[in-house]
Formats: sequence, structure tokens, C-alpha cells
Amino acid sequence: MSVMIGLVAYSPTLYRLFCAATGYGGTTQRADSAAASVSDKTVTVRFDTNIASDLPWRFEPVQRDVKVRLGEDKLVFFRAENLSDKALVGHATFNVTPDKVGLYFKKIQCFCFDDERLEPHQQVDMPVDFFVDPALAQDPDTQDVSEITLSYTFFRTADSEKAKDLSRFLVSAPPDPHRGEELFEQRCTACHALDRNKAGPALGGVFGRRAGSVPGYNYSPALLASGVEWDQDDLDRWLADPRGFVAGARMPIKIPDATTRRDIIAYLKRESIEETAPLQHSASDAVPQHASLRAPK
Repeated sequence: MSVMIGLVAYSPTLYRLFCAATGYGGTTQRADSAAASVSDKTVTVRFDTNIASDLPWRFEPVQRDVKVRLGEDKLVFFRAENLSDKALVGHATFNVTPDKVGLYFKKIQCFCFDDERLEPHQQVDMPVDFFVDPALAQDPDTQDVSEITLSYTFFRTADSEKAKDLSRFLVSAPPDPHRGEELFEQRCTACHALDRNKAGPALGGVFGRRAGSVPGYNYSPALLASGVEWDQDDLDRWLADPRGFVAGARMPIKIPDATTRRDIIAYLKRESIEETAPLQHSASDAVPQHASLRAPK
């Protein structure tokens, strides 16, 4: 314990990094994607929310608890409402109990990663995408755990310049390709690039492209035979549940949050347009200037 106190006094940043790496004090982990496998063992995850006295927000879980299988990707929501007449910025601290579970509780997406701005009297449902690592059941110290509590406390912060706008989570918000690019980097680049095949096929120019048509990529027979031509609706269905959309597809990753899918698709659409524009421009340049004139009668 004296070592921990000394580390906090010496460097709060090092202390946060230590907690993130070890799960110390119930600190949860970050993950880019869901677990590779799902166990039959289930745990109940309960939610607890708190607000600092100087932050006039209402903050509560939309659902009080959920039952999940170990490794199952789960999306839940927390509702925040600014009760004041001015925009305010908050930052959420978080932990899980029992503390020993921190190493196995993994968040793919969470509002707690950033300073968040909420406009006057605005109400937003904020997503948290998480899973509990199946390794929880193999650890002698945690294999008896059947209930986990995820707790958040929102504190007021004055750092408004770096704050993100919580309105991005409104379903009615317009698609944001800039946010989509950030999300693509976080969620997709382990398997995909725009300009080359990796574990997944290249995604540059995906809009309007027939599924299974990228040269050099080994597609599943199911996707090759699907006949899908990628548009916004099909990409949304695919990202929400690839194997549900195309039975027999190999892609295991789902993106359950609709606003995340919306912005990733907006980014892919922007990149597709930018990729085809130079080709269209080159083709028009190649047409002789007199080609548009009507032939004489």
C-alpha cells in the first residue's frame, strides 16, 4: 500500500497507467473489439451512478442491470441531462467491484474516455460497449464471481476546449465522417485498411462495390454468393451483425451502437467519393473539347 501511495504522490499519470494495466482498484480495461469466444457462464452486471455536488446534471443508467455471458459483447446506455442554463463539461471516473474483476472487465466504447460537453437542458443517452473476459472463470481468485457492479461518478471540469460534444450520441445528429475516421482507426484498422487487404479486404471505394470483389482477398463462399452491392443500408446491417445479415460470413465483429455505425459509414462513403472523383476527372479531361458539339446536319 505504501508503494501505491508513493506512486500517486510521485506521478498521478503513472498511477493511472499502472491501474489501467493491472486492474488495480477495480480499474477497467480498454479493448478494440469483442472477445474471440463466448462462454456459457453468465454474470450479472449492475450499474451505479453518481454526480459531484458542483455539477448540475442528472445522470442515471437506462437499465439497472444486465445478465451477460462471459465474452459476450454487450451494449448498455446511461442517460445524462444538463439541468442548468449553460453548457457544462464533465468527466467520469469509473471502477468495478469486486476490485479483483477490473482486469477482466473490458470496454470497447465509453463516454468515460473523454471530457464531455452537454448543452443547456440537453438530454443524451450515452452508450457503453463492454464484455467480461472469459478468463474470469479460469482465475482462481475470480471464478466464483457472479455479480459485478460498474460505477461512474461525473465531475465538473473546466477544460472545455478539448471536450467532446455529447450530442454526437443523438440518433438525430447528422452523420460525422470526421468522428467516423477516428472510430475506424479505433475499431477497424486491426483488420482493415482503405488501400490494401489485411485480415479483412480493403475498404477504399466500398460504396457501390459488389461484395466479394476485391482482388486477392479470400472471401467466404457465403459473401461471394450474396449478391450484395454495398450501400448505406447494407453496410449498416453488416456492421450491426455480419453473420446475421449474411449467413455463413466469417466476420465475427459486431458494432451494436447505431451512432458509431452511422459515422463509420459516413467516413467510408466520403473516402469512396474521394477515391472515384480523380478517376471521373481524368476521364472528363480525356474527352476532346469538340466532343460535346452537335454533329452538323
